[in-house]
Amino acid sequence: MIFQRRQNVFCAFAFACLFLAAADAAAAPVRILMLGTSLTQGYGLPPGTEIPVLLQARLKADGIDAKVVNASVSGDTSADGLSRLEWSLSGHPEAVIIELGSNDALRGVRPAQTEKNLSAILFRLKARRLPVLLLGMKAPRNLGPDYARAFDAMYPKLAKQYSAILYPLLLQGVALNPKLNQRDGMHPNAAGAKIIADLIYPDVKALARRAMAKVR
Repeated sequence: MIFQRRQNVFCAFAFACLFLAAADAAAAPVRILMLGTSLTQGYGLPPGTEIPVLLQARLKADGIDAKVVNASVSGDTSADGLSRLEWSLSGHPEAVIIELGSNDALRGVRPAQTEKNLSAILFRLKARRLPVLLLGMKAPRNLGPDYARAFDAMYPKLAKQYSAILYPLLLQGVALNPKLNQRDGMHPNAAGAKIIADLIYPDVKALARRAMAKVR
């Protein structure tokens, strides 16, 4: 009888622990890692106007408890992103946004090498069953038509190969508009960053929902 009571108490305690653990998991915000360049880091922007901050606020306004972790670094190439991927994943995100390749084009890195680096990143993320949003870019046209064709084509190709959500052009509606860019003509100002965040938000929301469906 005493053994049976102890067994019942233990079972009740174990059930309570499992229930509390599940409740804590449900209460924890979805962690979305943004791995990119100065375009998403917030180069030259006032605090609070960076794209990851704007996206997090939009998600919360829609009732999605999410933490968008800004792991973008100014000047990063796809090789840099690959080299620090494992460290960036140490916070155990549930989803990842990839914004890499623009600095490769600026440095004239061969598209085949950029594609190889991005493929390695996406392969590792897929192995971890992490949903991904891939933010596409276009090559500068002064690098020639062959370079542009190869560079532009790799984002749709990789998104299809690794079942990632694709936003075709990060700077859509902002590139080459002096009113939406800083003096360097390359980085969005606060108004430009808001437009970018607004345009990519539907895909970010879809990414967050994929992550929530996977972990909850």
